Amino acid sequence: MNASLDGRTVLVTGANGGLGEEFVQQALDRGARRVHAAARTPRTWTDSRVSPLALDVTDPDAVVRAVTAASDVDLVVNNAGIAPEGDSIAGPEDELRRVFETNFFGAIRVANAFAPALAANGGGNLLNVLSAASWLSVPTGYAASKAAMWSATNALRVQLRGQGTQVTGLLVGMVDTPMSQKWNVPKVSAVSVVTQAYDGMLAGALEVLADEPTRNLKSRLSTPAEELYPWFDEVLAGFVA
Repeated sequence: MNASLDGRTVLVTGANGGLGEEFVQQALDRGARRVHAAARTPRTWTDSRVSPLALDVTDPDAVVRAVTAASDVDLVVNNAGIAPEGDSIAGPEDELRRVFETNFFGAIRVANAFAPALAANGGGNLLNVLSAASWLSVPTGYAASKAAMWSATNALRVQLRGQGTQVTGLLVGMVDTPMSQKWNVPKVSAVSVVTQAYDGMLAGALEVLADEPTRNLKSRLSTPAEELYPWFDEVLAGFVA
């Protein structure tokens, strides 16, 4: 489909690599007027339409500064996230809090802070990068934080619809990025995921399911838990670090 972003102003968090870098590049390819490429330590970009932006989503003051610097946005891609080595729902608690501070509270902070800017610029779009782990019983803080953010995405959709902001959740399994290198499982390309995300969002989709395993998983969520969780176990048994 490759729908246009002509004249749009885009903010991408976690823009330095992986999915974030691809979100920046495809926004440019689709005709964006300006892309604010946000990261803790912004990188150099060769395209003059890219504005590097220092943003640590865990720092409320940094988010406020980012809103001031990028008040022209009409599309926010909430992509920043972490998946630490050794992450476990069993803790330690400080590490779980660190994961949630980025993946949940940081994403909520960005969404709420930029909501007035989106409203002022016609409503626009909020695209939250989630994960199939939101629905899969992976015993990690990452999965728990993404499940919480999936719920929050649905809540933000209700909260922001009055100002004309469309909220889209992107759900996908393993993407071929540096974050997933340790997993010896089939992966979908970042190019494919971002293409589907932008195409779906621009077509009005509330959720984009960007690979076949995620679509299969979504189709099974109404299965009784006694049947669903043994299937989860089979899926997770295929993950070899």
